[in-house]
Amino acid sequence: MIVLETSISCVKVLSPKVFGDDRGYFMETFRDDWFRENVADVNFVQDNQSSSGKYTLRGLHYQLVQTQGKLVRVISGEVFDVAVDVREGSPTFGHWVGEYLSAENRKQLWVPPGFAHGFMVTSDEAEFVYKCTDYYHPDSEVSIAWNDPLLAIDWPIPDSTNPVVSEKDELGCSLAAAPSFPYEKA
Repeated sequence: MIVLETSISCVKVLSPKVFGDDRGYFMETFRDDWFRENVADVNFVQDNQSSSGKYTLRGLHYQLVQTQGKLVRVISGEVFDVAVDVREGSPTFGHWVGEYLSAENRKQLWVPPGFAHGFMVTSDEAEFVYKCTDYYHPDSEVSIAWNDPLLAIDWPIPDSTNPVVSEKDELGCSLAAAPSFPYEKA
């Protein structure tokens, strides 16, 4: 894997080495010892998968209890994936990183604990998979409004198109009203 830096140093893009021939291809998508040494020293405890249609927007979510780091990738289609720093006192608090992830480019995004996460499907359909560092805790989940003007996320939504969002995400709070995490310097 190749680790690519983003504008927020602890958010990483991972690009696998792909070995192909006339039969197809092979790639390693995760190896614990390599990930711990090159990205983050964490344990993954849960894998999730979702399928969504074009312009479905899920997020921006994070948990206050059982805070999750996420290693995300797309196995079919394409999404625009976003991580937002919600660590109070961080020099990048309120900043976001966006990356196109697709079955074609095979990139993965590491979203550390202390970040809100969301994605929007840009292809007709997409299958999205992610590894989590802690278990889902719905009672502590926070949803920040995907269209919060303070964040000004540049979602790739065509004019006159409304994304498909859940009721929870439609009622998401602003970043200013959202609970945050303390920032701990590494």
